[in-house]
Amino acid sequence: MSTNAHASTSSVARAGGLARAIFLALLLFAAPGAALADAPQPAPDAVININTATAQQLTFLPGIGASRAERIVAYREKRPFKEVVELARVKGIGLKTVRKLKPWLRVSGPTTLASRIPGERPGKKKGGGKGAEHGPTSDAP
Repeated sequence: MSTNAHASTSSVARAGGLARAIFLALLLFAAPGAALADAPQPAPDAVININTATAQQLTFLPGIGASRAERIVAYREKRPFKEVVELARVKGIGLKTVRKLKPWLRVSGPTTLASRIPGERPGKKKGGGKGAEHGPTSDAP
């Protein structure tokens, strides 16, 4: 290979590496909310006040079933929420769930969400129930 061909190949490789670095930087810094683009987005007035919503209204949120809704109500009766992030203090609700639900959550004002929000329920694994990933449990040959 000639010196010019080698230099040309080397500069192409550097340019490709630089392009990849720029792409990754843009992906990480330019659009931090882009990762949430697949998540259902609320209507501007479709919100739930976690301090006043009924247990039934709380079940409209993805990942909040009857038992979690009852725990939210029991928690706020002892200590009303001052900030949405405090919802993570309720047993069975973590920060990941709070982040996912944050667009719909409020600690003041009216509850205006009137129906279930479509979406995947956090904590539920796709592809079967208990033990499905391990195959049959029978000891028979």
